[in-house]
Amino acid sequence: MKVLKNLTLVMVLFLLFSYKNPTEETLKWYAWNEGYPIAVKEKKIILVDAYTDWCGWCKKMDKDTYANQDVIKKLNKHFIVIKFNPELRDLTYDIDGQTYSARDFYMQLSRGESTGFPTSYFIDPKKKSVFIDPGYRNAQTFLTILDKVIEDAK
Repeated sequence: MKVLKNLTLVMVLFLLFSYKNPTEETLKWYAWNEGYPIAVKEKKIILVDAYTDWCGWCKKMDKDTYANQDVIKKLNKHFIVIKFNPELRDLTYDIDGQTYSARDFYMQLSRGESTGFPTSYFIDPKKKSVFIDPGYRNAQTFLTILDKVIEDAK
């Protein structure tokens, strides 16, 4: 009987902690080859989140910054967000008829500079400009950066 009560308690706690508010927005991540044409068509800014699987700060930014509802709302409204892991060597990246390997695409984004991970690349397809913001950013700092990028794209 005690086991059944404990199991019931565990299940109730699990349900409470896994509950997601239906009014919360979610962030739609794209792969480059899917997201780039959408951004061009919708005239939205592209945010490329360059990360690696071993990067602790990348995981922290996913958990803290990209999970923040204010960040999600702003990104969904003004940006197409793309995840990019330059260590995935078997993928190719298409840009206006050119195909790049992961390494070459990373060199294009970073302009040949090593920026570390995470790095946020903001691409304005209309102006063909790139703004590079290396490093972890908390939600408040990231919102300020997003506002600057949106203003610069006008």
